[in-house]
Order: sequence, then C-alpha cells, then structure tokens
Amino acid sequence: MKPTWKSASREIRSLANPRQAGFLMGFFKTGKGEYGEGDRFLGLKVPQVRAVARAYLDLSWRDLDRLVRSPYHEERLLALVIVADRAARAPDTATRKACYAFYVGHMKWINNWDLVDVTAGKVVGAWLWDHPRGVLFTWARSTRLWDRRVAVLATSHFIARGRFNETIRLSRLLLNDREDLMHKAVGWMLREVGKRDDKVLLKFLDRHAGVMPRTMLRYAVEKLPKKTRLGYMALR
Repeated sequence: MKPTWKSASREIRSLANPRQAGFLMGFFKTGKGEYGEGDRFLGLKVPQVRAVARAYLDLSWRDLDRLVRSPYHEERLLALVIVADRAARAPDTATRKACYAFYVGHMKWINNWDLVDVTAGKVVGAWLWDHPRGVLFTWARSTRLWDRRVAVLATSHFIARGRFNETIRLSRLLLNDREDLMHKAVGWMLREVGKRDDKVLLKFLDRHAGVMPRTMLRYAVEKLPKKTRLGYMALR
C-alpha cells in the first residue's frame, strides 16, 4: 500500500506516550500566554519522529500539507523533517524551490522553536544561499516570533559555508528584541560564527556587547577563552 498522510498519522499516533506528552507541554510552554500556547503533543521523542519519517520520505505535497496543518506538534515536525530531507537530497533546482515554497507557504504552522531549528537552515538557508536574501530582513522585522527565528536560524547554512554577513546584520537588527528565545537564537548563531572566525565575532562584541541582552551575550561568548568571556560578560 502506498504511504499516505493517513498512514503516517496512524503510525505517529500509535507511538503516543501520554506521560511524555504532559512533560513536553510544559517544556514547550503551551500554557495560556506562553509562546507555545495551545500546542498539543502526542509524547514522541525526536528520534522516533525521524524514524517514522524515513518510511514516508516520498509523501506527496498534498499529504505533507495535511500533516503540517495537524494540531499535533509531532505530526507537524514529521512533515517538516521530510521537507528538510527532501531539500537536502534534491537532485535539481526545481525540487529545492518546491521545498522552499512549501516551507514559506506553511510558516503559520511552524510555531515552536524545535520546528524552526531542525529545518530552517536546511530548507530556507539552502535555497537563499544563491538567491536574493532580503526576505530574511523582512521576517526579522515581523511581529511574529517564529518568523524572526526562521530568519536567524536560516543563516546557519551560510555560517557552515563561511558566509557571515547576513548573521551579523540580523544580529544588529535584533539587538533590542524582547523575546528570550530570540536572544538565545542570535547568541547561538554568533557563537557559530565565532567558532569559524573569532575575529568577526570579537569585532561584533566590541561594538555591541555593552547593550546586548545578557542571554544573547552569554550564548555568543560561550566558546571564547575564559578571560575573554568573563571580560565581555562584565559589561552586562
């Protein structure tokens, strides 16, 4: 029988763990007024979702559309993992473009940090590597937290290939972001820049460490020598 979104959903739901689901609802802040308000979990761990994904890598775009609109977090993650894998294996530009278009067209349902973090670089960053990147700055100015996080995490693909300009520009733009999740995301990407070129990171820190949110700064300096790290942290 040809795999469908229905069979994928049945397989995911057969692995449900109510106790783990309760823990995940707290971990991903699903309470009223929290960043993941209203999200629902089945209680799967990421390796379980990835294992299911391997059997459904060839799902149609229509089936993926059904999964990514699911009220259950793990079914949305399943769809996005498949799209990210498809983008990474894409044999042609048309497939990569289709992955990017699907992702951008479904950002409404990409609504928690793990959904962004495991996919944005592989899908969005990979496509924008050799296409106009202005959309990243549009998303970075969005009132929606997850759009801003996609913008920053997409640059992980650029960083891995030695390009830091977009990460640095976005980091400057987001210095005054109010969300702790963005402080962590920006600091994380700055840290990754520093692991590849510490001069670029140190130049940024020399200019901005005194006004960076403390969490952002702490993440950014994490891999620097202790004396250097403590010197920058003393500024905040």
